[in-house]
Amino acid sequence: MKAMVLEKQNDIMESPLQREDLAMPVPGEREIRIKVHCCALCRTDLHVIEGDLPSKKRRLIPGHQVVGHVEALGPHVHRFPLGARVGIAWLRRTCGVCPSCEMGRENLCDSPEFTGYHAHGGFAEYACVHEDYAYAIPAVFDDAEAAPLLCAGIIGFRALKRAELPPGGRLGIFGFGSSAHIVAQLALYRGAEFLVMTRDVGHQKLARQLGARWVGGLQDAFPEKVDSAIIFAPSGALVPRALEVLKKGGTLALAGIHMSDIPALNYERHLFYEKSVHSVTANTRDDGVELLKVAAAIPLRPQVHLYPLEEANRALQDLKADRIQGTGCLQIADQP
Repeated sequence: MKAMVLEKQNDIMESPLQREDLAMPVPGEREIRIKVHCCALCRTDLHVIEGDLPSKKRRLIPGHQVVGHVEALGPHVHRFPLGARVGIAWLRRTCGVCPSCEMGRENLCDSPEFTGYHAHGGFAEYACVHEDYAYAIPAVFDDAEAAPLLCAGIIGFRALKRAELPPGGRLGIFGFGSSAHIVAQLALYRGAEFLVMTRDVGHQKLARQLGARWVGGLQDAFPEKVDSAIIFAPSGALVPRALEVLKKGGTLALAGIHMSDIPALNYERHLFYEKSVHSVTANTRDDGVELLKVAAAIPLRPQVHLYPLEEANRALQDLKADRIQGTGCLQIADQP
């Protein structure tokens, strides 16, 4: 099978992913093998490739927003039949026995594994996953629309819950990439308003098209206070700015898996009046199931820009340079 392989972590501008022909993966106990139709790009892919996250596997196939159809079954598979269209997301395996797992908080598992990080992901023609960690894809979405929902959508959905946005409230969004443009649609569906601060002119345009109440750059001041805020950009410098625009009792969610250092905070300006800061760590499978159900009901429509598999380096370079409006996605095979 064709795959884009990371031999060693390096700056994406050095094009570290190499096209290789590899043996077909063999599904293990209760695993399914998926013929990959497409795999959406995520900023976490950059963190894995460039070394912001420590290396967990040499000669890694990245990618964790995978859509395809079940092409082979391992022993004792019962959940999905051959031909079923399914998705693979970031959360790949949890222990099921640690205190977090037993409390239903598997996103905080003591020994989790993640797709495209601990194990091979979707920058390839085929990928395997345990059937319990695969998702049925609603028919209302085509492959490219569904793929961004499997991380950008799920994490954005969890971030929105962690931000505790009240019904009909006002949400501040910092950074407007793949996840943020999905959250904006979720917020509108709930009857909320959203305001956006992002440095990229193209992202500002997309935010306006999606119905933002206000859009500004890093040099601009928010015109009004917000009930909740989410930071999607991996910049710790945005934390005090977001806290300053929160109303009393407001909540800030930090949606990224990696963030630069947060500068010193002033208690009176940033934290007093019972403001809260919540980080977001991975997701539970229930988050994924709930998000796909809500997204199908809206129906949510991610904006997707397609690239061939062999251009994964260029696609990720475009992601790093903020040249993609919405979500980049590798097109690997056509939907049957």
